[in-house]
Amino acid sequence: QVQLVESGGGLVQAGGSLRVSCAVSGDTFSRYVMGWFRQAAGKEREFVAAIRRTDDYTRYADSVKGRFSISRDNAKNTVYLQMNSLKPEDTALYYCAAARGWVVDTREIGYAYWGQGTQVTVSS
Repeated sequence: QVQLVESGGGLVQAGGSLRVSCAVSGDTFSRYVMGWFRQAAGKEREFVAAIRRTDDYTRYADSVKGRFSISRDNAKNTVYLQMNSLKPEDTALYYCAAARGWVVDTREIGYAYWGQGTQVTVSS
């Protein structure tokens, strides 16, 4: 059973930075495309970023391009999301997700495994 555990969320002022992490257990981490999604209060969950298995190919939502960076450490079974120049509209519950294979999907349906989420709050 693949398990994903997010950490690193918190409260930060607008313009600040935060890094969230997701530790994966239960299977070989390098077999999985990893993604980050977020859900703000009263809104649907949306794609943020994703990274392929071993070649570090990445995709980003337009709203975070140039501010957020996804990376992974296959030796530590962990994926990271570095968030810079944070805005109040980035406030959300951030979820980590995993998908077997090579497709770097931006859709929730492309991911079979999900974490419980970590809250990121950006104050103005």
